[in-house]
Amino acid sequence: MFRRRFARFSLPLPPGDFLTGFSRHVVALSSDGTRQLVSHEGQPFDLRVLSLDGSPQPLLATEFIERNAEISPDGRWLAYQSDASGQYEIYVRPFPNVEDGHWLISSGGGARPLWAPDGRELFYLASGTRLMAVPVETAQTEPSFAHGNAEVVFGGRFYAPVGGGQSRTYDISRDGERVLMIKESESPSSTEFILVQNWFEELKRLVPTDK
Repeated sequence: MFRRRFARFSLPLPPGDFLTGFSRHVVALSSDGTRQLVSHEGQPFDLRVLSLDGSPQPLLATEFIERNAEISPDGRWLAYQSDASGQYEIYVRPFPNVEDGHWLISSGGGARPLWAPDGRELFYLASGTRLMAVPVETAQTEPSFAHGNAEVVFGGRFYAPVGGGQSRTYDISRDGERVLMIKESESPSSTEFILVQNWFEELKRLVPTDK
């Protein structure tokens, strides 16, 4: 399994009503460890950034759902999924200046984006059965972003809850050569419920208390 360590520090939660009355999920951490991205369950979901000093700031809040965000390894780009088109697709924006541009990455649906460790590819899930990869090119001095066409890395039956959920269900190794995913069972799962009647009487019969 591939692991990421997040226990080196703790970001304090801010006072006030920023985190009151909503469901919050920390969805990403900047590579320098100074900022967390928080998926904020309002009406609808939006993205906020929580800095090391504990002061929350709105990052991306529209009339649509934005969730499952990932910051690029160089800390300059934000990948996320949104239903702005009527279905979930993958988008990229500059980070933290998200209003400086946006690019549609997926076609025909996408969820749970993930940057390659070298930042040259962007992965995402399509239809819960295909892992896609998109080559990307960025400029070092300005928010210039370009991407190629999505290609299927491989397909199969993988665990990917409908709607995108609030967690990524796969990861990429540091060398970018291996993928860890949860494979679904080949046969449909079933839940068995057993009801035991007269349990105490049966227990007394099996374990007598009289000496």
